[in-house]
Amino acid sequence: MDRVSTSGLYGSVITNLMTAQSAQADAGAQVSSQKKATDLKGFGSQAQTLTAMQTVQSQIQTYLDQSQLTSSKLSVQDSAMTQISDSVTAARKAIADALASGSGDTLMQAMGTSFQNGVSALNTTYNGQYLFAGGQVNTKPVTATAMTDLTTAPSIASLFQNDQHITATQIDQNTSIKTGFVADQLGTGMLNAFQSIQSFSEGANGPFTGKLTTAQTTFLQSQLAVFDSVSTGLTTAQAQNGLMQSQLSSTQTDLGSRSTTMQGLIGNITDADLAQASANLTQAQQAVQASAQVFASLRSSSLVSLLPVA
Repeated sequence: MDRVSTSGLYGSVITNLMTAQSAQADAGAQVSSQKKATDLKGFGSQAQTLTAMQTVQSQIQTYLDQSQLTSSKLSVQDSAMTQISDSVTAARKAIADALASGSGDTLMQAMGTSFQNGVSALNTTYNGQYLFAGGQVNTKPVTATAMTDLTTAPSIASLFQNDQHITATQIDQNTSIKTGFVADQLGTGMLNAFQSIQSFSEGANGPFTGKLTTAQTTFLQSQLAVFDSVSTGLTTAQAQNGLMQSQLSSTQTDLGSRSTTMQGLIGNITDADLAQASANLTQAQQAVQASAQVFASLRSSSLVSLLPVA
């Protein structure tokens, strides 16, 4: 005897079919996204823990991003300071060469080139802003363009336009370092040394042309120690910059390790077991097919199909 389907049976089969389809969708989403859920609701009691972990991870990533920017700045800063130091070294060499040859014919030309290289380094820009300008990032920190400016300016200090704001950077939640230098801090000694040469050249014992006089020789010999002192000061500043680079590198390594650990902890909560998710998907697909077949069978056993045609 044929069984006659009822609305109750239809409802039960449709409910089973919808449940199987929902399970199939969830398993499919896990397989495609490789995550257990797409929103916090899907993580149940672990949602609060997950939110806290994600907040910590976001903070770590912020510090990592900031440290990378700061590392780039310190690298540019180191290159600029090297150029300043090299310009002073080149000037000292020009003096030593003049003393060795006994001639001042090329001294001022060499000094002028070294001076311009040093000033150019003091006016270095980074991301469109003057690196050694303090807070006056849009104002060129050194206005002198030639050694003659050193003797015509009211003072060496008047040639510097930077302020005394030193940039501080938070490299992790507990540590902040001052990463900036300003132009007058780095360049005052250098400009004073070049000014002495220019003033002497313009004075009664100048200019430096032809064979050096006794007065010129004595003066230039005294300037070797002056430029040595300037070089020492610049080396100290560059060493400070190097220490900051080293500290920042260590912090980046620590932050990277913490980020990796936190990603693992978050993954333990969010990442789906792909083998299990694939098995669940297969099982859900089979359930959908079975429910669909039952539904099709019920349609063929409807009471309507047994009624005679009028």
